[in-house]
Amino acid sequence: MQRYFVNSKENNIIIINKEDSHHIKNVMRMSLYDKVELIYENTIYIGEIIELSDNVKCKIIEEKENKEDKTPKVIIAQALVKEQKMDYILQKACELGLFELIPINTERSVVKLDKKDNKKITRWCKILKEASEQSKRVNIPKIDKILDLKELKEIKADYKFICSVKENTKTIKSVLSNINISDTIIFVIGPEGGLSEKEENLLETYGYKRVSFGHNVLRTETASLFVLSAINYEFMG
Repeated sequence: MQRYFVNSKENNIIIINKEDSHHIKNVMRMSLYDKVELIYENTIYIGEIIELSDNVKCKIIEEKENKEDKTPKVIIAQALVKEQKMDYILQKACELGLFELIPINTERSVVKLDKKDNKKITRWCKILKEASEQSKRVNIPKIDKILDLKELKEIKADYKFICSVKENTKTIKSVLSNINISDTIIFVIGPEGGLSEKEENLLETYGYKRVSFGHNVLRTETASLFVLSAINYEFMG
């Protein structure tokens, strides 16, 4: 059953935005009385289409139990990469339970973006919404703005990690054993060339700890997926 996130609910009627209404009518070619899954304020509803207009209307016929897996809140501070790679990271990280993604400018980033580039943020939000619908999530990961590395000092989290290739660094396996399901964790992931020693040292002064993925050096678009997969495995019910 197709799933949509919605922002408007009046009693037992849900009104769908124009973009998703277009998808319902012209892509999925649904008809009156067809059923869809609707997510409103993290609650899952089954809706029956009662009006096919510019804003499709659905009548709520059932409220479903939320059985989404419970894991710690994971924030990925991802160095900016080329568009195709960023799209991939957003889609796959969303499927694996990402809580928030923070795009960051770093010394070795091939891509440099203005922190006020709202068009990029809007595009990334759309990718996360679509990936959340596809993967049957009940929430959409956050992505608000592009930050400089030094702004990570202000991020609130129970655990703060730098994904590092430095030798004699603790592995992610060794640090996950200390984490509880109620914790918030942030991982900083560098660009293709990695974070510089200067950047890692700066983050350490902010309370971030270095962790490694073992002996292998991962591509930047693989690192976040490794982190989220490891956490999913650790907390799998």
